[in-house]
Amino acid sequence: MVQTASPTFSREDWQKGYESLRTEQAYWIDEIEGAIPLGLEGTLFRNGPGQLDINGQKYGHPFDGDGMICAIAFKNGKAHFANQFVKTPEFLAEQKAGKILYRGVFGTQKAGGWLSNIFDLRNKNVANTNVVYQGGKLLALWEAAHPYSLNPKSLDTVGLENFGGKLGAGEVFTAHPRKDDRTGDLWGFGVQPGPKSTISIYRITPQGELSTESQVKVSGFCFLHDFAYTPNYRIFMQNPVSFKPLPFILGLATAGECIELKPNSPSQFLLIDRQGNLQTIETDPCFVFHHCNAFEKKSEQGDEIIVDSVCYPDYPKLEPNTDFREIDFDKVIAGQLCRFTINPQLGTVKRELILERSCEFPVVHPRCVGQEYRYAYIGAIAKESGNAPLQAIAKVDMQTGKQEFHSFAPRGFISEPIFVPRDRSATSAEDDGWVLTLIFNAEHNRSDLVILDAQNISGKPVATLHLKHHVPYGLHGTFTQEVF
Repeated sequence: MVQTASPTFSREDWQKGYESLRTEQAYWIDEIEGAIPLGLEGTLFRNGPGQLDINGQKYGHPFDGDGMICAIAFKNGKAHFANQFVKTPEFLAEQKAGKILYRGVFGTQKAGGWLSNIFDLRNKNVANTNVVYQGGKLLALWEAAHPYSLNPKSLDTVGLENFGGKLGAGEVFTAHPRKDDRTGDLWGFGVQPGPKSTISIYRITPQGELSTESQVKVSGFCFLHDFAYTPNYRIFMQNPVSFKPLPFILGLATAGECIELKPNSPSQFLLIDRQGNLQTIETDPCFVFHHCNAFEKKSEQGDEIIVDSVCYPDYPKLEPNTDFREIDFDKVIAGQLCRFTINPQLGTVKRELILERSCEFPVVHPRCVGQEYRYAYIGAIAKESGNAPLQAIAKVDMQTGKQEFHSFAPRGFISEPIFVPRDRSATSAEDDGWVLTLIFNAEHNRSDLVILDAQNISGKPVATLHLKHHVPYGLHGTFTQEVF
């Protein structure tokens, strides 16, 4: 009997998307509904945990799964799929041993209880969070280590990337860089957490050269997953969390399970300008994983910074000894899209709810990153209230408030949407393009790449590309005009 957790989906359907994909393949996609637009040319790269168990020994959290890169290349109305695991030494060692050898940051312990985990403080670089193409290199990103460089054509793993020694030993690079479409620069950051945390701001040129713009000391433990970018600021939300490491050191809990939200403590916006000056402005308590976009704006009250983010009322962590496949969605904290208006001169923040429906993974037109914009695209639940897996794509008009949805419920489960412009000229309409998203289709137990017309998001898909297999639920990805 199917256990129904929501009128929009069945738990059994949803759970299927967390089965490991163990094979690496390369093939032309020949089962297509509709037609791939001839103007859609380039490569969609996706990253996420492709393996969620070792010989049936399950990872305790999906974020601990091994990174697997998927590439879908488009040209002349055709599409080619390929996937490969990032061949980290840890991945290869566990494959050879046939069992879990490393603790995961979020929920995975080695077998044998606390005695097997005590004093083992190693981080496994799972390289599973994002993938970007910059300066001729394809980089698999995980925020607590160096990126892994891959061959963009074959997806073969080249090795750890330190940018010619510019990223030093012990330094890390974010899984959430932001690209300035006007200059081609890729901006990122790295955090060295502690009682006083250090935030490093990095720039990677279109030629792939990394430099450090600034390093800033911040009071307290920093748990920063993402940042917002404008031409003059790099903006972080300092979530009011604390890290109590003793259970981790003693092997009783993972590092992620030792993070707690401080009750009744304000969140803080960290504004870092191009000279490395830091301004801290408090706001109401909340937790942010992902920012949608940010831009600078002049007003009667002076210069303002607008930051749009997915906001949670608490840190949505998985409790120890909990099977993430059995979570009660009625008890899962919902994220909502909010707009923060920051006045640096007055030191004030105003928050406004934009999208009430539970949502995640916001994206915008590439040319709008750091600029005033109109449209956001974001994964959302299919029903209007409560919580559930993401099964819809929402298009939000940030000027009028209009919201449009394309639902794949009851048996489709979405990944992060990616907006691809039809015309990259500055005069083209902001929503003139396509929204690409990878859907897990539980009815056929495989995944589809769906192409939606961004100007008619709720209409019939332009094309649905049926893969020969499923792809486990992924995290982030990017589109490049290069065809590989």
